[in-house]
Amino acid sequence: MARRVAIVGAGVSGLASIKCCLEEGLEPTCFERSDDLGGLWRFTEHVEEGRASLYKSVVSNSCKEMSCYPDFPFPEDYPNYVPNSQFLEYLKMYANQFNLVKCIQFKTEVCRVTKRPDFTVTGQWEVVTLHEGKQESAIFDAIMVCTGFLTNPHLPLDSFPGINTFEGQYFHSRQYKHPDIFKDKNVLVIGVGNSGTDIAVEASHVAKKVFLSTTGGAWVMSRVSASGLPWDMLFMTRFHNMLRNSLPTPVVTWWMSRKINSWFNHENYGLAPENRMQMKEPVINDELPGRIITGKVLIKPSIREVKKSSVVFNYSPKEQPIDIIVFATGYTFAFPFLDETVVKVEDGQASLYKYIFPAHLEKPTLAVIGLIKPLGSMVPTGETQARWAVQVLKGVTKLPPRSVMIEEVNVRKENRPSGFGLCYCKALQSDYITYIDELLTDINAKPNLLSMLLTDPRLAWAVFFGPCTPYQFRLTGPGKWKGARNAILNQWDRTLKATRTRTVQESPFPFAILFTFFLVLLVAVFLIFL
Repeated sequence: MARRVAIVGAGVSGLASIKCCLEEGLEPTCFERSDDLGGLWRFTEHVEEGRASLYKSVVSNSCKEMSCYPDFPFPEDYPNYVPNSQFLEYLKMYANQFNLVKCIQFKTEVCRVTKRPDFTVTGQWEVVTLHEGKQESAIFDAIMVCTGFLTNPHLPLDSFPGINTFEGQYFHSRQYKHPDIFKDKNVLVIGVGNSGTDIAVEASHVAKKVFLSTTGGAWVMSRVSASGLPWDMLFMTRFHNMLRNSLPTPVVTWWMSRKINSWFNHENYGLAPENRMQMKEPVINDELPGRIITGKVLIKPSIREVKKSSVVFNYSPKEQPIDIIVFATGYTFAFPFLDETVVKVEDGQASLYKYIFPAHLEKPTLAVIGLIKPLGSMVPTGETQARWAVQVLKGVTKLPPRSVMIEEVNVRKENRPSGFGLCYCKALQSDYITYIDELLTDINAKPNLLSMLLTDPRLAWAVFFGPCTPYQFRLTGPGKWKGARNAILNQWDRTLKATRTRTVQESPFPFAILFTFFLVLLVAVFLIFL
């Protein structure tokens, strides 16, 4: 059994990994190259090498009830969608609550992680770190890699003929911090993802003109859904997930497109995805259609040519003057401290069993946490991965033979559509509830709905028909949280408390209005014929 565990990175997944190790009696040491915890959620004015970067205005795309740690809800007075500064506060509260900081070595870069000569017997690793110019080496029984996948910007300049002649400014969205640089400029943002749309919308408030270029289009959703409730609390339920996965893919995609188009018709706004049978990650932006309809953002196709001070879009001979180009073209990922024989990245994915363990290793003592793109929050996903991985490291949960794991990895890579449910088109994308239930089943932590229906029908109803909030993942099994039931039953109260900041007298019950109308009508008829 592993005892000493090295954890690389003190972001969302790194903190969860430390806690899961401590819960199970392991001895974690976390190496964080920056001077504070928080990873992606810690805003800095300057981009730091090896760490994800965000802009000042970033707000979570998943609401607080859906994106908290399973045993640590957000404070009730936090807004439903959390600004990055408050998200960082929450992570620090989590670290303090569970005394995690004592396990973190800040300003310490992991240079190399290599197998020990006796790895096939012990499964041990040698970790070389750099702290204030001094290298140190230590032996660990296991490794948990929590570095994420938003650190290496993908900048495909070769795909843009003439970019070398452009005399304006261009940069990757990773470099963006504030919209001031766009004041009175003609701005082109390339890429309709969450960052690209955010930047285009922000730029449109100060720029002369903003173009948003997309090749394949995207579905755009608002954080605010039916009745003003958070979109993910209505979309992400076990009932809806079961229904989606039992219907043919064409039916599901038709239903999804109809639902999304109820906000605005994506074809009329030039945003409709080219391939509507495959599920791309939806873009979450509350303002984009309003900026398009007022002419502040112009949706354009891909770029045919870049010139000195302008660009030419495909299907249009007209040149558009441009001062600044922002490449919101995504990221690649790598593990520079690991040899390719340990984890090899090809075509945007790695050969990881359950997206966690390298399938070919002789000993399962290295886990990658957070290298997945579920249609749900990364916080509970990473925490559940860490919880499952720690059970494997302890030897409680056994992995199948290597041949079985390799076969499963290859099947995931092929990404063959089943013909039912949503069809995910990109590497690392996964069905949120289905994936987490896989991991929970392996550690006997998946909620048993049938048993629950007999013993606690109120909770069973909330778990199946209500939002699949992370508290469900700690109802049972190792690490069971005694507050999970209460958190589930009161989740809507906390959601509404965040917006009910003014007391409003409730309108009369519709039946009472109807009854009063018929009573008045009856009296009027009686008086007429009296």
